[in-house]
Amino acid sequence: MRIHVEQERCVGAGMCALTAPSVFTQDDDGFSEVLPGREDGGGDPLVHEAARTCPVQAVTVEET
Repeated sequence: MRIHVEQERCVGAGMCALTAPSVFTQDDDGFSEVLPGREDGGGDPLVHEAARTCPVQAVTVEET
């Protein structure tokens, strides 16, 4: 899978980082981003839930 956070859409709610902290973090400005090397989700079962909880649908998960 490939995970992407659309920076232009992100509002910094942090739901993805709270739901799947092994995959997502927040940058210095409070916006979400995928941790380096975790773009494939690293097998975290909560990645899809993290995408679902994003209030502005800034997180996408593409099955490869």
